[in-house]
Amino acid sequence: MTILKLDVDPIAVDVTVSDSAIHVVLEDGRELSVPVAWYPRLRDASSSQRSNWRLIGRGEGIHWPEIDEDISVLGLLAGLTTIRSSHAA
Repeated sequence: MTILKLDVDPIAVDVTVSDSAIHVVLEDGRELSVPVAWYPRLRDASSSQRSNWRLIGRGEGIHWPEIDEDISVLGLLAGLTTIRSSHAA
C-alpha cells in the first residue's frame, strides 16, 4: 500500500471566492477549487466579505475577518468541510 506524504507544506499565494467555488493558487503552481457550499459562512457571505481575505502565516491558511472564517490549505487538499452530517452527535 502506498501512502501519500507531502515533503513540503502547500502554500497559498492567491485566493478567489465566487458564488460557487473557492479557488486557491499555490506557490508551486497548482490550483485548487472546492465548492463554496462546503463552508456555510462563505456561502452565506456577501461578495465583498468573500473578497476580504488574508493569508495566515506564510500562506498555510486563509482568514476572512468579517465572517470569522479560517481554512487551512491542507484542509482544502484533504477535502475537509465545515458541513455537519445529519448523523453527527
